[in-house]
Amino acid sequence: MREETVSWSLEDIREIYHTPVFELIHKANAILRSNFPHSELQTCYLISIKTGGCVEDCAYCAQSSRYHTHVTPEPMMKIVDVVERAKRAVELGATRVCLGAAWRNAKDDRYFDRVLAMVKSITDLGAEVCCALGMLSEEQAKKLYDAGLYAYNHNLDSSPEFYETIITTRSYEDRLNTLDVVNKSGISTCCGGIVGMGESEEDRIKLLHVLATRDHIPESVPVNLLWPIDGTPLQDQPPISFWEVLRTIATARVVFPRSMVRLAAGRAFLTVEQQTLCFLAGANSIFYGDKLLTVENNDIDEDAEMIKLLGLIPRPSFGIERGNPCHANNS
Repeated sequence: MREETVSWSLEDIREIYHTPVFELIHKANAILRSNFPHSELQTCYLISIKTGGCVEDCAYCAQSSRYHTHVTPEPMMKIVDVVERAKRAVELGATRVCLGAAWRNAKDDRYFDRVLAMVKSITDLGAEVCCALGMLSEEQAKKLYDAGLYAYNHNLDSSPEFYETIITTRSYEDRLNTLDVVNKSGISTCCGGIVGMGESEEDRIKLLHVLATRDHIPESVPVNLLWPIDGTPLQDQPPISFWEVLRTIATARVVFPRSMVRLAAGRAFLTVEQQTLCFLAGANSIFYGDKLLTVENNDIDEDAEMIKLLGLIPRPSFGIERGNPCHANNS
């Protein structure tokens, strides 16, 4: 069920996106502080439990088997190794642990059973657990819910129109259907996109509009910056302007006032000063750790220093409601 009462039109979101930067930051920051009043920052840790060998053709991804990149396919990690890494992440301050597998879709096999065991064990550490396993069946989603899964990541990447130029092996409708399956199970959704792939401002606006007009508002909206990977079709893509990144984050905060807005992959491109502007403009979540799947991330010690400098307060696990993964945003 939708919690937000605003019915966003495409023109509404377009107008927000094109608001003068200073005014846009001010508006987004006021909304952030009214919904998250304690300068909290959620720190997430991402573990690639199955790296490489993916059959899909996502133009930005180093893990596609169709491209010659630096990634060598690896077998799925063992439960004990994943739990040990999660434990270390929690000790370093992470309150959400995300498990990513380079699959087109989850299969009913021993590997999926292994994921269920990972979810249960990491939840027992007191951390929220999020998974990104590709497309799911209703039965698989129910099993993940029963295992204690807090959120499921399934990004839309961009607008429906631009999406067709970067992925051909999975339709936009497939992604929307997966989000419906996850929502039906009671698991909250983590859904956003990637900026800097060559998309237009209108594509970024349309992505936010698609998310804003769904029956279930995402609990988290990650904003990823493209990290060009040698060997992929987007290897020579020039970087996006920081101001476009900032506008995307601020617009997401205005449109999704109670969702976590996550400054995700590509944050290593940004200076501390630029990240500070992103936090002022509504971002309240980051990924902790030196690597995100196959790309570089910020140094943990430098992040800790930045968090201390800015006076940000670590957001506890289950920050809205402790226990079941049904977030207030989706209930």
